[in-house]
Amino acid sequence: MTAPAPDAPRLSDVQLYRIPDAVRLLGLSRSEIYEQIRAGRLRSVKQGRARLFTANGIRNYIALLEKEAQEAA
Repeated sequence: MTAPAPDAPRLSDVQLYRIPDAVRLLGLSRSEIYEQIRAGRLRSVKQGRARLFTANGIRNYIALLEKEAQEAA
């Protein structure tokens, strides 16, 4: 059995969040989460009936909010 390369991603590094997790992490209501998905501002994937967010998708949404705040200032 060979060891994985040191920089290879491991399954344990991948994080997926469900709607309740996104509500808690972003401080938005459930309906606002769905509105951001529909608007294309918050990226998600579906697995069966579950709507899931990657950690990177949540980070990108936060970066989008920060960019909009800077542009508004």
